[in-house]
Amino acid sequence: MADEIEWTPEKIKALREHMGLTQKALGEELGMRQQTISEWETGMYRPRRSTSRYLKLVAERAGFVYHVEGKEPGGESNQD
Repeated sequence: MADEIEWTPEKIKALREHMGLTQKALGEELGMRQQTISEWETGMYRPRRSTSRYLKLVAERAGFVYHVEGKEPGGESNQD
């Protein structure tokens, strides 16, 4: 999918902190265990595709600024 975000450990933690949530609270928001959030933030595991899409929706709802690889935050391509 062209506009899919790669949810790195840093982006997941930044989203959680932007929302002012603990790992447990973010897990509850997503229907996940706190341990799963911790594993994402440490890089042990990555979110599955369906969870990545949900994370994107949560991020947009929270006003979290991120960018898709190869695009600037406004959606403009930075590749020639």
